[in-house]
Parts: sequence; structure tokens; C-alpha cells
Amino acid sequence: MKKTNDSRRYKNKAIVPIKKELASVKSSVTRRDFMRLAGLTGAGLAFLKALPAFAAGAATSTMTKLGDPAPQPEVFPKSKGSKWLAPQHNPRSTPLLGETIREFNMDVVIAEHEIVPKVVVHAFTFNGTLPGPEIRVKEGEWLKVNLTNKTKENHTIHWHGIQVPCEMDGVPLGTQWPVGPGQTFTYLFRAQPAGTHFYHCHVMTPLHIQAGLFGSLIIEPEHDPVKELFPYDRDYTLILSEIDTNYVRDEMNRMLKEMGLMDKMNHSPGLMAEMNGLMMGQFKNRAEFLKAVKGGYIPPYVPAKHGSPVISNPNFFMINGKSYPMTEELKIRQGETIRVRLIGAGVDPHFMHLHGHDFWHVCQDGSPLPNPVRLNTVPVFPGTTADIIIQGTNPGHWHFHDHSDKATTNNGHFPGGMMTMLMYEDARAAGFRFNPVVAVDS
Repeated sequence: MKKTNDSRRYKNKAIVPIKKELASVKSSVTRRDFMRLAGLTGAGLAFLKALPAFAAGAATSTMTKLGDPAPQPEVFPKSKGSKWLAPQHNPRSTPLLGETIREFNMDVVIAEHEIVPKVVVHAFTFNGTLPGPEIRVKEGEWLKVNLTNKTKENHTIHWHGIQVPCEMDGVPLGTQWPVGPGQTFTYLFRAQPAGTHFYHCHVMTPLHIQAGLFGSLIIEPEHDPVKELFPYDRDYTLILSEIDTNYVRDEMNRMLKEMGLMDKMNHSPGLMAEMNGLMMGQFKNRAEFLKAVKGGYIPPYVPAKHGSPVISNPNFFMINGKSYPMTEELKIRQGETIRVRLIGAGVDPHFMHLHGHDFWHVCQDGSPLPNPVRLNTVPVFPGTTADIIIQGTNPGHWHFHDHSDKATTNNGHFPGGMMTMLMYEDARAAGFRFNPVVAVDS
């Protein structure tokens, strides 16, 4: 679902009740009337007041006379010169003397990773962990990341959803040369915009993300409207991903073998002379590619060259690199509020459903929503993030899982996969006595 569609959907919820009541309105609608008719009272109005001025101002438009179109939140800037979506800081600026730079070292290494007991895979990892380490910084801080490649394959880091200078975007052969074996590349940029984001390798993305090269990037704003409206006590980050263990094993072996062959060529002038664009599948521009095709080059996507395509079919579905029953539980107490940041790092959409509760959907792709939306199931599509607020209103031990049936299995066996629990630490004091059983088959 595109973000523009989300905006229309939420916007229309405010417009419908206004249209129904307009027929009986005999005078102009005041700002207070608009707020009442739009349902922006209580928590919704408080949330608007906490948002930046452009969001609150857009949502409090008023009508001047009967028959005018219903007021609508301003979704797009009215003038071509508007800087509404421009970065707060110029991405192409450089650090000034005295400014603080937050520095992180990130090594890409191959490590063994256990998804569930008896299922261990070899993975590409940042600093030996899957997912990679969470980076948490303040909005506007300078972020310096030294990426060192300790594998035989090429890698980069793409900063997903971050307004970086183009050279720091981490797209191999598009914004930089890939970081080769033994090489180090330094990324330097301001952390913006605020919100829940993530990072991942952009070399052969379908393989490298499945193989483990992703992690969360949380940029904290100076004033957080979510925390002002919902003062939360704990902050959880859940990265949703999936893996085809057979695909990852076979493709990693194939790519590492090819990189080993290239390494031999680099040390042999005779073999190096045979390397060209036709062999590598890389060309200076489109014209050179078309010239090669006309001259007989067969691209790798043509079935006649490689036979049937290798298509990934995930068989394990993970939260922070683990499948149920090894997923981390969410802890809460009665009267407590927690924030849960959901990140769609994989290739499949997921539909996270919480038993026994509704929750507030407060942010999408890092941005606060003009109105929190009350849900019990939130979609998390590939490349998106969604922040939700859960309030401790119903003591017990509650399932929180993807409502796509396939994603709650381990290699086809239910229960498993993208499933965890919301555990009340004071459930027994509230009278709940049942102790959940760990099941790996049913």
C-alpha cells in the first residue's frame, strides 16, 4: 500500500461525519465545530497539538459558509517552492569544528546463526549478529559508520528512509563502488528525519537481506509527540523478516565461489585480460549494454543461459532473527504503556495481530500520524515501519503474531514463525492462573 493511499484513507475518516451533518448546519462552522464534527477531541486533539505546526495547522482548517467543500487536511504543499518535505539539515553540508560525530564500526562477517534449536544457518552479519546492532541517535546528530568487509563477497549499507547525500546512499554501482573483500568504506551523514528506520546491504539485495544484513536505525526527535501523548515506559523494536534456508545456503556458496574465482583473476594478468563487461554483466551505460546484446551477449535472466530461475520460497519467519518459540516476549504491567516499533525488512507483507487488546497505530515510516488509529491488526509491508502503542488494560498472556497463516510456521509446521507473546508481569496478581505451554507441533 502506498503512503499516499494511507493518507487518503485516514483523511476520509475525518471527512465522512462532517458531510453527514452539513445538511443541518445553518451558519458557518467554527474551528471548535470542525474539531467536534471531525472527532478530533480528547486524545486526537492532544496529539494534533503535539505535532509540528504544519501538521496541526493543516488539520484545523475551517469552513466559511454553507455549501463549501468539506475542509481537508493539507496533504501536499500548495506552492512549488514549498520546503515542506525538504530535509531539516542540508544533506550536503559537512561537520563544523566542535560538532559531535557519533562513530560506529561495522564489520561484515560470516557467522553461524541459530533460528530455532536444530536449525543453524551460515549468515552474512553485521558485527556477527542477526539482526545487526541497533543504532540509536538524536535527530540532527552526525553519524559516522566505518564499514569493513571481512568476507569474500561485496557489500554496502543502504540507510533506508534516511535523507543522506547521494554518495552515502549505499547503492552499488549507482552511488558508490561496492566495498570489496578487505576494504573499508566510511559513511558520514546527519541523522534525519526522526523516527523508526533501518539499514541493510544493497548488494544482491534478495540474498543479502535474507542472509542477515539488516538492522534498526532509531532517530529520536528533540520533542516526541508520541511520548507526549502516550508517556510510555518501555520501547521495543521488532524486525520482521523471512528466510529460505535452502536458497540462502546455495546462493551464498555460489557467490563466494565466483568471488574466489575473481580473486584469482586479480592476481593473474593472463586471466585478468579475459575479464570484460560480457563476463561481469556490468556496462558503462545502456547503449553499451544494447550493443553487447546485439553482438550476441545473453543476459543472465534469459532462461536459455541458466535454465529455470532460482526463486526464493521462505520456510522460516523471524522476529529479530528468531522464530517461535525462541522469539523475545513483550513485557507489560497493568496500567503501563509500551511502544512497539515494527520494521518490515523482508520481502513479504505481514499483518501483526494482538489478542485481547486494541492498540494505537501512531507512526508510519517514522512519521507521526495526524490522528492515532485504533486497530488490533496492523499491516507491515516490505520496506515500511509502523509504530504502535499498547496499553496494559487486560491482564494475561496474549499472543501477538502475523495473521498470515504461512508466517506462523517453522518449515511448514504450526505453531512457529512470526509469533510472540505480550506477557503481563502481574497477571497472577490479577487472578490469571494458566501457564502457557511451549508447543512446536499441534
